Amino acid sequence: MPEFLELLPPLEALTRLLERLAPSPKPDEIDTAQALGRVTVAPVVAPHPLPAFPRATVDGYAVRAADTFGANDSLPAYLQVAGEILMGAAPSFELQPAQCALIHTGGMLPQGSDAVVMVEHTQSARPGEVEVLRALATGENVLKVGEDVAAGQEVIPAGARLRPAEIGGLVALGFVRVQVARRPRLGILSSGDEVVPPEVEPGPGQVRDVNAYTLGALVEAAGGQPVTYGIVPDQEAALRAVAARALAECDGVVITAGSSASTRDLTAQVINALGQPGVLVHGVNVRPGKPTILAVCDGKPVIGLPGNPVSALVIASLFVTPVVHALLGLRRAPFQPGVPARLSLNLPSQAGREDWIPVRLVPVADGYLADPVFGKSNLIFSLARADGLVCIPADATGLPAGELVQVVIL
Repeated sequence: MPEFLELLPPLEALTRLLERLAPSPKPDEIDTAQALGRVTVAPVVAPHPLPAFPRATVDGYAVRAADTFGANDSLPAYLQVAGEILMGAAPSFELQPAQCALIHTGGMLPQGSDAVVMVEHTQSARPGEVEVLRALATGENVLKVGEDVAAGQEVIPAGARLRPAEIGGLVALGFVRVQVARRPRLGILSSGDEVVPPEVEPGPGQVRDVNAYTLGALVEAAGGQPVTYGIVPDQEAALRAVAARALAECDGVVITAGSSASTRDLTAQVINALGQPGVLVHGVNVRPGKPTILAVCDGKPVIGLPGNPVSALVIASLFVTPVVHALLGLRRAPFQPGVPARLSLNLPSQAGREDWIPVRLVPVADGYLADPVFGKSNLIFSLARADGLVCIPADATGLPAGELVQVVIL
């Protein structure tokens, strides 16, 4: 059986793949209320300033800051109350020297005022008069026009994932619809004579198709749209026909099984026949998942994953997820949530190879223990029982018990 000619470090392998992609996300206009997690396809520019009028940030009195200079508890400033600012309406009067106006949080400042004194720093002297017990600076307790956003300012760049804060900002500016990148379609093929659909009772030597569902969920979580093409037998003509159809109909293709270098594993030669330049990487220096295939065929990514469910899912998180992000036009990869924890026992590793180990997080008095979940790469519940993964870097021969590690949350 032939051996892999070159095993690349995972980051180098991913870089080689992404360098060959030139994604051009297609726009999709949707309701802003439905846009959580979607990625902007064009910059969003503010049509007007925000706030659009000067607003109070506290309950109190709108004042001219100069009228409060030198005021304190023993020598207050005395101001005449000119009226009350009604919420949701423009003031009907202009503030004159030595005057103030009752105002509520969010209320519009009247002309002539430039600060707001908190109600706690005032007291009533006589009817229609207020004592101000502290001095204010110009602009204190006030939101100025355009202090958040200026008219014409780019507020959200292209390639940004929309979070709750961005959703709020869009509607504050009146954007009830937004242009986002269409979800990239990734075709998912399962291959293998021993694989049967999950609704079928497996016979001797058969297993249910796990990968199509775990990978579909991963693609969806990354922001893509999974398109399943069923189970393909271990026959070159059949695999090539289905892969070619998936590549024509989708933005990329993921094939599970058939990626190790055996006579029955046809994935690499099928991928090479799909388009140019073909296979870029066949073999990644990582465990699990060494026989990974990374390719670009006529501008579209094609990834061959190991058939074992754990290997397929771990490797997909390293390569399929970044590919979906690239196809979406994301400016930068989302931050990967992680939890610091101390290893509960020694983890051996082979120098020169990056290892990813499933772990459970066990709460302890001073944080968390990372307790390894041992299992072979075809045992999906060894991953289901885990909270996350710990990476043993390629330049290490293992990690000792008690070592502080970062657990990447699954």
